[in-house]
Amino acid sequence: MDEILNKDAALSLKLVVPEGKRALRVVLEALSHSCDSWYWLIGLVVVWAASEGAPRQMAIFMAFGLALLAAIVLAVKFLVRRPRPEGEFGQVYRVTDPHSFPSGHAARAMAIAVMFATLGIPWLTILVIVWALFVGYSRVALALHYVSDVIVGWLIGLISGWIAMLLFPLFLRIVGQYFPTLL
Repeated sequence: MDEILNKDAALSLKLVVPEGKRALRVVLEALSHSCDSWYWLIGLVVVWAASEGAPRQMAIFMAFGLALLAAIVLAVKFLVRRPRPEGEFGQVYRVTDPHSFPSGHAARAMAIAVMFATLGIPWLTILVIVWALFVGYSRVALALHYVSDVIVGWLIGLISGWIAMLLFPLFLRIVGQYFPTLL
């Protein structure tokens, strides 16, 4: 296992974008932050509060899926407890979440892509999948994660998005019974 972790760390280090490439790092930082959980939570609450019908249902669906994903990612992070790679960027992540495996941002981005796929708009699905791949890459390029953290994060995101699609109708029935005004 040590050999695999060492190879993972060596590959990840090769993908880190040096501080001197400031313009590229700014783009990667924006991509990385585009999947911060609090931005998505605020956005989903705004859509939920300001809409009715399909947009409101989509906001509820995505919030449900992202809550499910967060529980899975946090459980794995606290079971594995792999420290993050050395680096300067992302001090807020390093302080609030010192565990690297799996990448929550990569998982969240892929889960969002899976949930967007339910809209049935092929070009949007492709666009969001490409965004999810770049979010994952940005996490390695900024030395916040190792390659394996991102790959496993993407897999967890795929599975969590799929589970959210399966469980959401049940969730709607239960919430609809007890809190119909939320829907």
